[in-house]
Amino acid sequence: MPRLTKNRKLVEKKFDLEKSYSVQEAAKMVKELTFTKFDSSVDLNVRLGVDPRKANQMVRGIATLPHGTGKKVRVLVLCTPDKEAEAKEAGADYAGLDEYIQKIEQGWLEMDVVITMPSVMAKVGKLGKILGPRNLMPNPKTGTVTTEVGKAVKDVKGGKIDFKVDKAGIIATSIGKSSFDANKIYENANEVLTTIAKLKPASAKGAYFKSITMSSTMSPGIKIDTKSFQH
Repeated sequence: MPRLTKNRKLVEKKFDLEKSYSVQEAAKMVKELTFTKFDSSVDLNVRLGVDPRKANQMVRGIATLPHGTGKKVRVLVLCTPDKEAEAKEAGADYAGLDEYIQKIEQGWLEMDVVITMPSVMAKVGKLGKILGPRNLMPNPKTGTVTTEVGKAVKDVKGGKIDFKVDKAGIIATSIGKSSFDANKIYENANEVLTTIAKLKPASAKGAYFKSITMSSTMSPGIKIDTKSFQH
């Protein structure tokens, strides 16, 4: 039997694997259970009672985290020349069109979010096979296909995230960093959970929230009581 590490022993003293906690308790606990030397991400995994194979049960949405993600988000704006200055002034890391399309086709993917304009979607559309599987393809539903590219950049840099249920009915998203104080983690988590609650499909039957887990990089998952947040 492997020996328990010092950190693992501390975890087991503070944490009951079988118990469900409130969002506030989980936010405090995730900090206490994080022992990485780097500033690890705090993540939510939400299992929903939906069938994502049915179009009327697909859950996808946008949430603006009150305290941001804590991550540096690299933004590429694929736009016409007259919009490049607006994009860069708003904080875009890269702005342009044909040269970036060519770079992406050649394997360049040093961005976290791609924003574009309706007028150039015909060109951007051919990148679907590359950007789609990486969840980078711009989409009007997430505000990343817009004529207001400056506003879109500011929103993303300010903590706007988009999420989508996967084939297994799970939404996984980052809600901050372990260096955040517990209240900021709680408020970010509550914003995401409340947003997901509002997106419940009318066709979804039975329990909508099957399970909610909060964790940080390399920490155990903390079960959250699905009735413990405002929705």
